Amino acid sequence: MNLIKAEDLITSIADSLQFISYFHPDDFVQAMYRAYQREKSDGARDAIAQILVNSRMCALGKRPICQDTGIVNVFVKLGMQCRIDSDRPLQEIIDEGVALAYQRSQQSTAQINCR
Repeated sequence: MNLIKAEDLITSIADSLQFISYFHPDDFVQAMYRAYQREKSDGARDAIAQILVNSRMCALGKRPICQDTGIVNVFVKLGMQCRIDSDRPLQEIIDEGVALAYQRSQQSTAQINCR
């Protein structure tokens, strides 16, 4: 039987959420760059350039591009031979991981209660 420590799950959720708030996928950045190269309008080119600059700053500084980036949805697939080493409900463990990510990043906590 596989045993997952609650603390490991909390840390993994927090780390994952921080990662996706800092880094745009490569295909997005490449598509934006191609759009920038093809764009004829100076205003639109400037807007795309600003998005690319902001994306780079976000990645280098490890800060979210926007502090109010939406609502987190966590999907869990737990196998039959897997158990979480905790008496706490799974929802409570997940909520703690989400709260930790928001606290670390100083993101808007309008959607969660960060004790």
